[in-house]
Amino acid sequence: MSPMNPQDAMFLLFENRHTPMHVAGLQLFTPAKSDKRPGSAFLSELIHTWKRHAVANAPFNLRPLQNFGRWFWEEDDHFDVDYHLRHLALPYPGRVRELLNMVSRLHATPLDRNRPLWEVYLIEGLNDGRFAIYTKFHHALIDGVTGSRLFASTMSTDPRATKPMPPFWAMKHKHRASNASVKNKSMLQKAVETLVSGKEIVPGLAHGVFDLVRGLAGSDAEALPFQAPPSMFNVEISGSRRFVAQSYSLPEFKALGKLAGATVNDVTLAVCAGALRRYLQSHDALPAKPLVAMVPVSLHSEGGEGGNQIAMVTTELATEIADPIERLRRIKKSMTVAKDRLRKMGKTEKMAYSAATLQAPALPLMLTGLGKRAPLCNVTISNVPGAPQTLYLQGARLDEAYPVSIPMDYNALNITVSSYGESFAFGFIACRRTVPGLQRMIDHTDAALAELRKALGVRRPAIQRAVKKMAKPNQKTAASAAKRRRSVTTGSKT
Repeated sequence: MSPMNPQDAMFLLFENRHTPMHVAGLQLFTPAKSDKRPGSAFLSELIHTWKRHAVANAPFNLRPLQNFGRWFWEEDDHFDVDYHLRHLALPYPGRVRELLNMVSRLHATPLDRNRPLWEVYLIEGLNDGRFAIYTKFHHALIDGVTGSRLFASTMSTDPRATKPMPPFWAMKHKHRASNASVKNKSMLQKAVETLVSGKEIVPGLAHGVFDLVRGLAGSDAEALPFQAPPSMFNVEISGSRRFVAQSYSLPEFKALGKLAGATVNDVTLAVCAGALRRYLQSHDALPAKPLVAMVPVSLHSEGGEGGNQIAMVTTELATEIADPIERLRRIKKSMTVAKDRLRKMGKTEKMAYSAATLQAPALPLMLTGLGKRAPLCNVTISNVPGAPQTLYLQGARLDEAYPVSIPMDYNALNITVSSYGESFAFGFIACRRTVPGLQRMIDHTDAALAELRKALGVRRPAIQRAVKKMAKPNQKTAASAAKRRRSVTTGSKT
């Protein structure tokens, strides 16, 4: 049994039946041309191979346990690989519409806390001959960046290579306390350990509380807690979900960022802001004040292993501004202020700061219902880096990879973006009841991207030329990927 860090435990504390706290990924594969077996036979053999590994490595053999008011990870002595690996088939006619509807339902179901908190679904039946894998992990177990890297580690850049290891076998923790060592500790020893770990996060908590108190006193570029206006996204949600997805060209986002003197993340936030502005206008619900987004920041480059390695910042989305260039400028300025604030802190301090400013206040706002009138933020927008090169799973080519994240009470919409090769995948997940017509977000995102392109004074052919200069030489692969993205787009809009 090993203690759970406070940030990971927060995700268990926030969870209830209508707010499952797991993240997921949806991946679409094309079987190798040399493989003449039907997709069902390929998946049956793949899952049979994976199930041979009946014992998982940590953390995928660990389940949560509460002891003396604190959360721990306990090894599951009855680990059942058949429970965690599942084989499904889409209903006729097997379009992307049916796949996204299936993912919406699967994502609405909480993970069983009596077992290790992950599930993998191998899905056959797409009418174009492809198959899909939907994988979900509890956010207390790992974050989205770790999950993306984990699944990529089970694949290869060589289409002829075979890597039989399943995702739950690919990751190991070096440090794990034994059950006896923790159970034999006295309450005093546990209290001392808690105080020692608490001492390391005091500066971050103090900084976070200070920013909470400052509230609306920040500069025009700051987006401090409680500066977000009430919106149609800041309501209680139901347990139903709707997931839609779309892929764009990553080199195009890079080219637009270069033209605007901004980062890819700035451009991504600006496109999302433009889409949100259009969506809210269509519902006659655009607030006069700018929406505020919570943006997770990866800390994986700063060391550490296991659990969540993220901090959170908030940024203005400038949704009250009609001019896309001015909107991008405001977003860039706000993100610069937020990143400068974090840059002065150490890793543990950053995580503590995030807990104090966003995670800790969220619970009382949920319990009291004040999150509707005084939201901490309006939406969550994440950017998860993926593999830069084409990957293969037992010879099957990974065509597309879409992230699926967490909507929650008073934050009913989550947008997560993930790169893979030259594609840039947007995953929109929301409460089906409180965010109606989510599929229209795809159209609004298309329009926001075109609007920004036009405002920068470039036509599509100019962007395409810039993309070709920045792109890798495998144009055939890029062209085929673009063709596949168009087919997915059609399905996701329906």
